[in-house]
Amino acid sequence: MYSYRFRKPLPREILNTQSLGWEWIIESVGKGKYRFVLDTVNRIIPNNALIYIKVPEATPEIITRYSLGDEQSLLTKIRYNRLIDIFLGITAYSLQNHLRTTVTGIGQVEIDEIYVGLNSNGSHFVVPVQAKIGKDQLSVIQTRQDIAYCDEVFGDLICRSVSAQFLSNDLIVLFELTLEEGQIKVVQEKHYKIVSSEEISVEDVKNYRYRESS
Repeated sequence: MYSYRFRKPLPREILNTQSLGWEWIIESVGKGKYRFVLDTVNRIIPNNALIYIKVPEATPEIITRYSLGDEQSLLTKIRYNRLIDIFLGITAYSLQNHLRTTVTGIGQVEIDEIYVGLNSNGSHFVVPVQAKIGKDQLSVIQTRQDIAYCDEVFGDLICRSVSAQFLSNDLIVLFELTLEEGQIKVVQEKHYKIVSSEEISVEDVKNYRYRESS
């Protein structure tokens, strides 16, 4: 079940029943219960044509040395380099990781990490983060579940759902996703390359300045 939801395509016999412009997803609708639902998109795929933004490495070397290269390692790198703050433009704090809980009408869900934060106006945010590495792909299923959990538990906070894909040891793609008219939509996508400070040239800094003013 996990493989078909997050890793590999459904059998051709099932894919052939999709309507034009729609894809099958497998939703959880209770403990051990699932259903096929047609959605406009199933997987969130990085746009390889996007430029990447260099961010100076802030992960402690001892953490890098003993990193296991799994999803928790990706989340650690995001946390130490404050990529949620940079990406969303808010001040965010990690509240809990690897949360396993239940949501009404869905059943058990797992959220890789949850941040809470605020902006300069004092608005409060909850940021559920899902992370994938290797062959695992980002799925709209988990985003739907993350948003549903935040609506149920943190209803007074503004939910900004983030998905992270580890393309390589130092290249991280972040998506901000939202639920609009019943469909998961991409609000923004950024590619961040974690590098040593020596690898960020004066020319890089100038280019970032020009992008900021454009």
